[in-house]
Formats: sequence, C-alpha cells, structure tokens
Amino acid sequence: MPFETHIVIFCNEPKEVPPGIELVVGLPIQNPRSLSFAHKRIFADRANDYDLFIFSEDDILITETNIRAFLQSCAIMHENEIPGFLLKEIGPDGNLNYPQAHGQFHWDPSSVRRRGDETFAFFTNEHAASYILTRIHLQRAIASGGFLLPPYEDRYDMLCTAATDPYTRCGFKKLICVSRLDEFSLHHLPNKYIGKFGVSGQVLQRQVDALIRIAQNGEVPASLFPSETKLMGTPYSKNYYEPVKEEIASLISSSTRSVLSVGCGWGATEAWIAKRGLRVVAVPMDPVISSEVEGAGVELVNGDLEKVVEQLAGQRFDCLLMLNMLHLIEDPAALLRSFSGLLSNHCQVIVTVPNFSSISVRWKRMRRDPRLQPLGRYEASGVHITSHRVLRGWFRDASLEVGEFIDLVPKRAEKVQRMTLNMISSLLASEIIVVGKKAPTMYPAFETSSRTTAI
Repeated sequence: MPFETHIVIFCNEPKEVPPGIELVVGLPIQNPRSLSFAHKRIFADRANDYDLFIFSEDDILITETNIRAFLQSCAIMHENEIPGFLLKEIGPDGNLNYPQAHGQFHWDPSSVRRRGDETFAFFTNEHAASYILTRIHLQRAIASGGFLLPPYEDRYDMLCTAATDPYTRCGFKKLICVSRLDEFSLHHLPNKYIGKFGVSGQVLQRQVDALIRIAQNGEVPASLFPSETKLMGTPYSKNYYEPVKEEIASLISSSTRSVLSVGCGWGATEAWIAKRGLRVVAVPMDPVISSEVEGAGVELVNGDLEKVVEQLAGQRFDCLLMLNMLHLIEDPAALLRSFSGLLSNHCQVIVTVPNFSSISVRWKRMRRDPRLQPLGRYEASGVHITSHRVLRGWFRDASLEVGEFIDLVPKRAEKVQRMTLNMISSLLASEIIVVGKKAPTMYPAFETSSRTTAI
C-alpha cells in the first residue's frame, strides 16, 4: 500500500513478528475471547496520531481499493453514518459466498438511502470481523462512552462484539454501499463457510438489485413484522433462508388448489410447492428477501399486514401457511383471525413454531441461562412461549380448530425417542407443526391427534 502504515499484532503470548511490527501481549481478562478487545486502549491512546484506524481479525483481507472506497464514501455520508463492509468467500470454482447472510440476518428495506450518486443500505448482521474508523469517528466513539468498555457480550458473542460496538454502542449507523458492492466486500480468506451457510453471489446480487430499485422509486418499505427476538444468541428469530420444508408440503391436502404463505422468507418451500402445480401466493417479510422467489411461479403481495389483507380481499385459499413466525407476533390470535376471511370452507391452516416446552429449553431455564431469562415476558423477549396448549388457545381464539400436532424431533434425540416408545416426543421436539382448520360452527369437528417425525 502507498499509505504509511503502523501494524500492531495482539497475542496472548510472545511470538516472533517481522521487523517494524509492534507486538502487544496479554489478555484484557481471563477469557481468551477478550483478546479482540485489546486494541481499543491502543486506539484511544493514539487517537490523535493517525488518519485511519483499522481493526481486523487475522484472516480478513483489506486492500487499498477497500480503503479508498471507504474514504470516498465518508466524504458524502452524514456524520452519524459509517461506511461498512460485507464479508465474501471465494470457492474453488470462483463463485462467491456471503457468509453473513444466514438465519435472521437480512437487508433492512427501510434503511435504503441515496448519498451523492451512491446507494447505501443497512444489513442487520453488523459483524464483518473488522472495521475502519477515521480519526473523527474514533474520537466521537470514545466521547460517546460506548467504545472503551471492558469485554462483554450482548447481541453478539465476545469476539463479534469487539468488531461491532462502534455501530451498536457509539451512536453510528453502519451502511454498506450496495451500488459499489465489490469495493465494500472483504475476503474472508479461509473460505470455510462455503457450503455451510451464507448465500451465493447471484442471490446477494438479486437482493442488491431490489435495494437499488427501492432507492430509484423513492419507496420506504418496511418489514412485515419484527422478525428478531431480544434473546441473545438463540435460534428463535425468523429464519429468512429456510431450506425446503418437505414435511410441510407433504401435509397439504391433495384437494388443495391454492396456498397462501404469510411471512415468507426467500421462498424455497413456496417455490417447491408451486412446482407441484398449486397456486401459491406469498406475503414476504420484505420486498428484498422475496427477490429470490420472483419468477419461480409464486405470486408476491408486498406491504404491511393491513394493506396485504386489503389487497387479497375477495380471494379464497385452501391452505394457509405460517412458517416460523407466529411466536414473534404480539397478538398471534389476532393475526390468524385477520386471514381467516380469506380461507375456503374446507381449508387447512399449517403453522410451525419452536417448542419452548422441550427438555432442552426447560433445563437451560432451570440453570438460569441468561439468554433465556426474559422468556415469559413478551415485551422483554420479543417472543411468546409456545406449546401444544398455547397453540390450541391461539387457534381457538381465532375461531380455528387444531386437528393435529406433529413434534419434530432432532436426529440427536431419536435414540431417546425410541427408548421411550415416543411417550415424551413433545419434550424432545425442537419444533412443533400444528395443522388445523376453521372451527366446527358450520363443519363437523375432528379429533386432535399428535405424532412425531425426525428432522
């Protein structure tokens, strides 16, 4: 690089380093993951000595191109905004993988904004194992009181927290320049997440194209509903990238001709159902994540819940899907009721939720796992505790009837399930499927059953 650069390596024990490189030895606290916080004191002590301050884990490639793109964007952004980066990986075939895009992490469509001739947006996974701050950024971060904190965990684990708290604690918003995405992508050199999680370059580009269209149209779309819990490090948020759920598709009645899916992510299950010849209408979480299912035979209806119901008024569907989302809604029964008028007389309602009555969850709560302490208080946790009893109550309050519970037991628990003759499957299951229909005010009642399946 043409820049005058001072490199500091932080390590928990002495090691040989090349001439001209500074080595700082020692952990801030006993936890070895706290090493990622060690750079902060150095940055603070030398806040007036450099133009740029770069923190990075030891396997991230940051190039001159990345640095110059950062500086150019700083010149057009607001003072509370910082240009950020996405991580990319490169497979043996040259194809890209973006590992930050997994689980609940997604683009916030309401964050899209124009700065100069460029388009920026916020990606909800702020961890890129690195960050760049100007001298002014760093001084403001220190003055905020959120930078020089002792090692801690919050939304992210300790390693990730050290690389994200300039955004999460110091009053800045991390925005990624999607109109120059390649210059704002950093190579994660081990390429170790390829085939494990993340999305391909083609998938991410379709999302970026949707973001740019939003900027051009002047729209301000929002997500369908809050999709993340407030429980740190738990798997109960909406998964935007769910794989095909064939066990769900197999439950759809052979007489079904039309399916309405509310809370659709990238639509793998919906596209799979559409390929079977059914009409599938999806209400996606937002118009960015749904870009993946466009052109796959799925009709999309975007908007908030009230507008969606208005747009669908007068239509009738034989099956209503709500996958991995009902437990996140403040009033689940009200949501079910709002779509009941769109259901045909002999409809199916298929819902999936996490099983908070499992032995695993109960054991963690008994041991006072801090991540689960807010459970039981929706305002504090952003999630409702779900069980067979709770689901039956939601269905009843929505004038729906439960016909069958299916407990999805993880493979690791199958042996115990067999040893107990399926007697405690509801305690082993990590997920619950409930199948119901309209309440029997006009139609014959049917008995509730329960079965299990492996996942």
